Amino acid sequence: MKRILFVLAVATMSVTLFAGRSAAQGPAGSGAGSAASGGSSSSSGGHSLNPIKWVKKDKSADDQLDAKAEQEKKLTANLQAQGVLAANTDAKTACENFNRLDDCVAALHASKNVGLDFNCLKSNLTGVQTGADMSSCKGPAGDRAVSLTKAIHAMKPDADAKTEAKNAEKEAKDDLKASGI
Repeated sequence: MKRILFVLAVATMSVTLFAGRSAAQGPAGSGAGSAASGGSSSSSGGHSLNPIKWVKKDKSADDQLDAKAEQEKKLTANLQAQGVLAANTDAKTACENFNRLDDCVAALHASKNVGLDFNCLKSNLTGVQTGADMSSCKGPAGDRAVSLTKAIHAMKPDADAKTEAKNAEKEAKDDLKASGI
């Protein structure tokens, strides 16, 4: 009985071992050339097998504007024309410390639409205290960043923060699209 089990185990292992080796050698038969060259949709379907590439790495607002200098000039001119951005400030300077450019542009729109100080709003959204006088700012205590809706509500409780944030985000999306970013 032991001998039969031993033979059966050896046979199973050898079949598994040889099947693994033949699969590792690649396809054989008709169409093997196109399959081996990567023509198969399953092997080169745009998905990387490297898990590090699965994690999306967003560029910061500064990096986005550095990479697209011409679009940054368009965006700055567009925001200045709307009165969202001061004439002596460019988008890159206003958006420093923001992780995403669309968040910065939405904050600029929200500060104009609701009548909030942009530096206070920026501080609440990024969690970074700027060099400006922050003593008059209302908002969450500490260095924690909050959402645009929470920042608007903290700074102006009587405003419809959710609607204002949605409007500002839509305007930001439209401005970025118009600037080619």
